[in-house]
Amino acid sequence: MVDDAELDRLIAEAGIAGNRSVVRRILRAGIDLGTDPARRLDLKITAAAVEEMRSAFRLYAPYAEVPKATVFGSARTQPGTALYAQAREVAAFLAADGWMVITGAGPGIMQAATEGAGPERSLGISIQLPFEEKPNEAVAEERHVSMKYFFTRKLMLMKESRGFISLPGGFGTLDETFELLTLQQTGKAEPMPIVLLDRPGGTFWTALADYLEREVASFGMIAPNDMSRVLITDSVEAAATHIRAFWRNYDSLRWVGDRLVVRLRHAPTAAEVSALNREFSGLLVCGEIEVSPPLADELAGQDKVELPRLAMNFDPRQVGDLFRLIDAINALASAGETAS
Repeated sequence: MVDDAELDRLIAEAGIAGNRSVVRRILRAGIDLGTDPARRLDLKITAAAVEEMRSAFRLYAPYAEVPKATVFGSARTQPGTALYAQAREVAAFLAADGWMVITGAGPGIMQAATEGAGPERSLGISIQLPFEEKPNEAVAEERHVSMKYFFTRKLMLMKESRGFISLPGGFGTLDETFELLTLQQTGKAEPMPIVLLDRPGGTFWTALADYLEREVASFGMIAPNDMSRVLITDSVEAAATHIRAFWRNYDSLRWVGDRLVVRLRHAPTAAEVSALNREFSGLLVCGEIEVSPPLADELAGQDKVELPRLAMNFDPRQVGDLFRLIDAINALASAGETAS
C-alpha cells in the first residue's frame, strides 16, 4: 500500500511546488484504480481522458487572459452557403474585438469560424473519427489538439469560453447545444451568454424553440422561461454584441457557503442596490442584496479581491433566474456612465 508520505516524496522529487494536495488526489485515484478490480478498458479510458485533458490545458495556458467564445455547427455545411458566411462573419466580429474563437477544428461551420477569426485568433479541439471530420487546414498545428473521446472534447470546448454560438447542425451540434442549456439550467456552470444563430430568414432554431415550448415546457419538463436565457437571431452583429454585452458590468460569481457573491466591473450606487432589491427580493432566501467586501474565502485565495461585489442569500433553486439578475446588473446606470 502506497501511503500519502510516499506520494508526497514523489511529488517533491518531480519538482511540483503548487497544488500538491490536488496532485496527490490524482495520483491516489490512479493507484486505487490499479488495485481495484477495474478492467483494462476502464484503465485505458481513464488514462486517455487525463492525457487529453492535459493536452487541452496546455493548449489554453498561453491564452488564459484572453476572452474566448466557442462556435458550434455542422461539419457538413458547405462553403458558399449562407450559414458558412454567418459563421465566418461572427467569428471575424469577435476576433476584431480581441476575442479568440474555439471550434471543433473540423470542416463546415468549424472551418468557417476558423477562417473568420484568423489563425492567430483560433483554437481547435478536434475529434478522431474514421470518416468525415479531420482537422481543417485553417487551424494552425500548434493551436490544435485531437481527442479520442467526445466527452473530453465537449468539456474542453466549453471549459474556457465566456460565450457560445451555435449554428444549425445535426446530432453533434444539438448534443453540444443541449449540454450548454443543461449546465445553465442546473447551475452546474456559471452563467454564460448563449446565441443560436441562423441563416438570414432561417427557422432552424425558432422551430426548435417552438417545439420545446409546445411539447416540453407545456408538460412541465422544463421551466417556461428556460429558453429566455438564449438569444435566437439571424443577425451576426446581434450575436457578437450579445456575447460582448454580457460582460459589460458583470464579471463572475462564486458561492461562499450559503452566500452568493457577484463580482462587478463597476461599483453600484446605493440607489442601484435598492432597485435590485426591489426587483429581485423574491429570489432570496432571506436578507437583502448588499455591497460587500471580499469574503474570507475569497481573501484566502486572492480571488478577484480588487473588484466591487454584491453578496446575497440567493435561493439555489432559482438559479435559472441568475440571468435576469445579471441583465439588471449590466443595465446599471453607473456601468453605462463608466462605459461612455
